[in-house]
Amino acid sequence: MTEPGAAVVALDREHHRGAVDHRLFGSFVEHMGRCVYTGIYEPTHPSADAEGFRGDVSALVRELGVTLVRYPGGNFVSGYDWRDGIGPREQRPRRLDLAWRSIETNQVGTDEFMSWARARGVEPMLAVNLGTAGVLDAAALVEYCNVPEGTEWSERRRRNGALKPHEVKLWCLGNEMDGPWQTGHTTAQRYGALASEAAKAMRLVDPDIELVACGSSSHDMPTFGYWESAVLEAAGEHIDYISMHAYYEEHDGDRASFLASGASMDSFIEDVTATIDAVAARRRSKRRRKINISFDEWNVWYQSRYPGSEAMAIDIAGPRIEDQYAALDAVVVGDLLSSLLNHSDRVKIACLAQLVNVIAPIMTEPGGAIWRQPTFHPFAAVASAARGHSLVTRVSATELATRRYGDVPAVAASATHDPTTGDVAVFLTNRAPHPVTVDLKHSGFERWMTLSALHIAADDRGPRDRATAADLRLTPLSVSAAEEGRSGCITLPPHSWTVVQAATASTH
Repeated sequence: MTEPGAAVVALDREHHRGAVDHRLFGSFVEHMGRCVYTGIYEPTHPSADAEGFRGDVSALVRELGVTLVRYPGGNFVSGYDWRDGIGPREQRPRRLDLAWRSIETNQVGTDEFMSWARARGVEPMLAVNLGTAGVLDAAALVEYCNVPEGTEWSERRRRNGALKPHEVKLWCLGNEMDGPWQTGHTTAQRYGALASEAAKAMRLVDPDIELVACGSSSHDMPTFGYWESAVLEAAGEHIDYISMHAYYEEHDGDRASFLASGASMDSFIEDVTATIDAVAARRRSKRRRKINISFDEWNVWYQSRYPGSEAMAIDIAGPRIEDQYAALDAVVVGDLLSSLLNHSDRVKIACLAQLVNVIAPIMTEPGGAIWRQPTFHPFAAVASAARGHSLVTRVSATELATRRYGDVPAVAASATHDPTTGDVAVFLTNRAPHPVTVDLKHSGFERWMTLSALHIAADDRGPRDRATAADLRLTPLSVSAAEEGRSGCITLPPHSWTVVQAATASTH
């Protein structure tokens, strides 16, 4: 039995879950609060480019390593008419957004977002409105974005200045349609039928697009499981992914459960995967490819601190859910990233929600400064280091009792290996309130050389303020070699997250 202060993590180059999809490191821009206006877009900011986008935000987006961005929602999309956001800006209407009780000026719309994404090298993931709009509206947006020329909407795009098609390949069929808070909320059967028809129409415009159907808004939804099953029965032959959304927070000082959030995410993913495969087996699906998962909203979000949207005052792009994070939150974000990596055989897309200001790794002041939140650092580290295959990690550690999730391992681990370069990255979470020494076994790798080990640890008080965030960085840990290069020892601080990078012999 493993001692309380010790753990073993074993890596095997020959056992992996498959390639890590680059789209696992996505994010999310919704017309909510200050994510768009004074977030990515602020024409009067000193760093703004000719299109009005903040250059300082763009620099941190590149540093964060975001590969994909979902847009424009979120709850916002269920009341959004995409036509409001195209054409001359001075002619665009000002609308009341029912989702967040904000006045939407429509100064940023589809063309502006696509220009922003293209210039920053991120793939767009667009959502269509299936809450208050329908099949023809969704097909028209695909036509506007993807048809080169010669049709009503493609020619409208060209007149608006986008001569070449936007070539958007990834589309969400609505958002959180299982949620009673959603404008246009409906039943699983009705949504499944609508998603199926929208999917068919959208593919008649562009057969090469990929489609994401709405799954449950959380693991705790009363319709969870039934919703997925009914939607897959109705639309399974026409979609490529089903979505998952999950947010985590520390409840009533229950740090142990909060640090076990990754174990909760594991269970959620495995339940959804089992449902996907059960429906496929029951329907004797003829699809050549399995339906996979788009985990297109996930993060730490202190939802219990905020009133419902009905209590929010109507304003123009005012602050909404601008959580200030601490090192403890960053440790949990690192743990959630390990869960995603450990399920990369089925989770192909993931979006940290959101990108700027709204429960975000990047914060801005209107007209002023920008800074990284603590959660920025683990995301940037994983997005930079995780390459190649997601390895199967065998962890031997003591169990910790939690109120919300039962017993969980004191240490969680994920790892990747790039067979072309030989690079290995190992990600370790110590959920225990005491140091844990990990014996990192890597006997299957030739010429292992540890390059770096960086960590972030939660402090006792866990302050959540800008001053703390400004000084926070991943800091070094030492790794000692043992057993003639076949393993190494690293002592993880209490309540910490660590990334170890190593060079090994490549297989090419």
